[in-house]
Amino acid sequence: MVESTYNWYWLVDGFMDAGYRLHLANPAAIQQYSGLKYTDDHSDARWLAHLLRLGVLPEGYMYPKTQRPVRDLLRKRAHLVEQQTANVLSVQNIILRNTGTRLSANRIKRLRQAEVDALLPNAEQALAVSSPLVVLHCLSEQIHTVENRVQSRLHRTLQYELLQTVDGIGPILAQTILLETGDIGRFRSVGDYASYCPQN
Repeated sequence: MVESTYNWYWLVDGFMDAGYRLHLANPAAIQQYSGLKYTDDHSDARWLAHLLRLGVLPEGYMYPKTQRPVRDLLRKRAHLVEQQTANVLSVQNIILRNTGTRLSANRIKRLRQAEVDALLPNAEQALAVSSPLVVLHCLSEQIHTVENRVQSRLHRTLQYELLQTVDGIGPILAQTILLETGDIGRFRSVGDYASYCPQN
């Protein structure tokens, strides 16, 4: 799925760079023509062209090429943060199960090998903790690197400043919201935007 998405970007960018005007059809919002007994690429193309001529073709949003790199970098940061959280939970569970002690996420991120050995005298248990800790420290370093790069690319617009007036929204999250939203004017209502936003 990821590979096909990037192939699609490459194809769209090529057409646009060549001066073509493109329309991105939204298949989820297109009603199928009930009179067709069968469909193939040719009949689908004719049906889409017919909807376009009538001015009723539901269209998707083609994200600006210049903004995609930072958006993709922020998506990668989110993926790294998910992995970081998974490793923290893994270490928490191992320590709790073997010592009865629950350490906070911040405490776990600061754990060093000597502390692990003191908490878990059994060598196998200690290795089960120290291994994900190595990964955790690497993830933290990479997240920090990504955040520094994103910070250097931030565009301090009015929308960016307004988002940061909301409790809990800092520079990185504000930029993420802006880049995932794109042109806010493409949403006809608050409900449309709420439906677009991820639910998790």
